[in-house]
Amino acid sequence: MKLSEFQRAVTDEFGSGYGQALLTDLVLGELGGRTAQEALNAGIPAREVWLALCRETGVPQSHWYGAGMPAPKR
Repeated sequence: MKLSEFQRAVTDEFGSGYGQALLTDLVLGELGGRTAQEALNAGIPAREVWLALCRETGVPQSHWYGAGMPAPKR
């Protein structure tokens, strides 16, 4: 997962304002007590951060995979 895909997934799932608040305020225990932004800055892969964020916030598993990918053109 690229960083741009991660950012799109966060916005798509949580909205831009709340998503940004989660990235900077929510401490994720499984990432060593870091926020998502701190984890990304520390070099933890975006996919790993995304999955930790999903688990912590109760995002349904059906939204975990393929998140952040642009919708196919019709």
